[in-house]
Amino acid sequence: MRIVNDFPRRVQEEETWIPLADGTRLAARIWRPVDAERHPVPAILEYLPYRKRDLTAERDVQSHPYWAGHGYAGVRVDIRGTGESDGVLTDEYLPQELDDGLEILAWLEAQPWCTGEVGMIGISWGGFNGLQIAALQPPQLKAVITLCFTDDRYADDIHHMGGCLLADNLSWASTMFDGNACPPDPELVGERWREMWLERLDGSGLWLAKWLEHQRRDDYWKHGSVCEDYSRIQCPVYAVSGWADGYCNAVFRLLAGLEVPRKGLVGPWAHKYPHLGVPGPAIGFLQDALRWWDQWLKGIDTGIMEEPMLRVWMQESVPPSARYDVRPGRWVAEPTWPSPHIVPTSFRLTAGHDLLPEDDGEDDEASLDIRSPLSVGLFAGKWCSYNAPPDLPHDQRDEDGGSLIFQTPRLEAPLEICGQPLVELELAADQPVAMVALRLSDIAEDDKATRVSYGLLNLTHRDSDEDPEPLEPGRRYRVRVKLKHIAQQFAAGHAVRLALSTSYWPLAWPAPEPARVTIRPSRCRLILPVRAPRPAEEAALPSFGEPEGAAPLAKTLLQPTQETWQVIRDLANDRTTLEVVNDEGRYRLDDIGLEIAARVTERYSYAYGNYDSVSGWTEWRRSFKRGDWEVRTLTRTLMTSDADSFRLRATLDAWDGDTRIYARTWDETVPRDLV
Repeated sequence: MRIVNDFPRRVQEEETWIPLADGTRLAARIWRPVDAERHPVPAILEYLPYRKRDLTAERDVQSHPYWAGHGYAGVRVDIRGTGESDGVLTDEYLPQELDDGLEILAWLEAQPWCTGEVGMIGISWGGFNGLQIAALQPPQLKAVITLCFTDDRYADDIHHMGGCLLADNLSWASTMFDGNACPPDPELVGERWREMWLERLDGSGLWLAKWLEHQRRDDYWKHGSVCEDYSRIQCPVYAVSGWADGYCNAVFRLLAGLEVPRKGLVGPWAHKYPHLGVPGPAIGFLQDALRWWDQWLKGIDTGIMEEPMLRVWMQESVPPSARYDVRPGRWVAEPTWPSPHIVPTSFRLTAGHDLLPEDDGEDDEASLDIRSPLSVGLFAGKWCSYNAPPDLPHDQRDEDGGSLIFQTPRLEAPLEICGQPLVELELAADQPVAMVALRLSDIAEDDKATRVSYGLLNLTHRDSDEDPEPLEPGRRYRVRVKLKHIAQQFAAGHAVRLALSTSYWPLAWPAPEPARVTIRPSRCRLILPVRAPRPAEEAALPSFGEPEGAAPLAKTLLQPTQETWQVIRDLANDRTTLEVVNDEGRYRLDDIGLEIAARVTERYSYAYGNYDSVSGWTEWRRSFKRGDWEVRTLTRTLMTSDADSFRLRATLDAWDGDTRIYARTWDETVPRDLV
């Protein structure tokens, strides 16, 4: 990244409080031009629960001062109950959070250094609430940049996929369990810090139990899902994600569903801002965002809206790996989405395990069946990749032995797809609850299998996520499985493979009982969104430029980091465990003299052939230290299941120095609801 120190306007920074009508104070960090009170500027708001003073400080200081130096106020606000803000946070995207957001916008409009024009930007949580607040139509909000987000909190978030329960549901709940147990910084809130901390420890709760009580797409999930009514969003939206991220699908739905000025961008990245994007190449995203803000907050015609609506990174074939530094490829673009240049191309499955063009071959009555072992999915990576620790899918041949596979002949010429692959199946199952996982892979000339896309379907959700229905064993059904959107080139000499399994653990929680699924291949189709290259148009696309940012945060590493991702097969005891460790080490934020340490361990295991043995366990250890002040927390969560219910056991412990000042345990059972 190129560090920019010389900006058009000199920048000042302050930490301040935003008072709300109910007496609550929200903590804010603001970067703005020093002359902004004489020459007011628009504001760019990022509104998160991830602690502006420490946990996101390193990222924030490279983006918000950058925009401030170009004539904006960069505003980072901690959500109620997080960081140094008053209160307790008890769940995601609550009405209270959105109402507070409206008050923040009104407060910004009233500041003498603000023109009253405000944009919202955010990745993940901030990408969600930017859209949710836009749907409330506050007059100050003129534009949004939403990154790594969803428009549908049930169907396309860390909780569920195709009606299947994701293990990221446990992983993310544990992350928030840890985050909500963190204290405010006494340097800002003074002697109140301990009282505020105890209030959070006692009040935030075990979010995972609440989430498991909503296994269908009910009103709980519809709240905050802007897909319920896209027309509520009346300001321009720039939607951004990456192919390695869990949230790329929402970019395409938003482009198709909104009627306001809009743009979409999807790179090769994991869950990262594009100027920090891995796998690379990272791009000059802050410059691109500045063009967006200038267009909609200052009324400057930057030409950004004359460019194609959608730009995506067309990935080239690579060997399978759990981590990439760079994904080779090129930028391609579509003028609109859906695009008239994308041609749905159908391939038929055969009883001989081939994938053939639609008009090649004849129908037959043969059937194939599969009952996958629980080991299928151990090399799937995470639903949402952060690319640290190495969390991308590895060689799919390790998964294919427990799957039905269908493959094209070796390609005579490159094949490029852009959009959402679909699979149509005619199938039957021998259990009332069953799932299918579909994986699309690129098969190299040496037979290595790199996963390109995948999709899941809980077959009880075949017709509805709101009103699932059990399967009638032995009865045939026609279902459609949507795979993740992707732009991918399959090279000449390679082949396209479709794999079908009945489990995908631990990416998704297994069905209550092992199920045998029978398909009739001649009635099954893979539909690929084929895109022909347009070299002249692609060559004319403007460059994003190299990544830029303001000066980085001064940070001293005191203890090194450690990252591991291990599959452990204990053959003596017939138990398999996936263990993930992400130790952030210990480091000091030099400007505030704060030492931070964090380590998370996750273990997902099962005993061979025993569905009741499936378990997920997480542990977070975190500490903060400055001088004689030192606090630490320990959170643990264990999730198990049997055919009838999920069981959660969790503990939370907190220490002030050597004294444990809080301890609590949870033991809760939630009935399974066709999951």
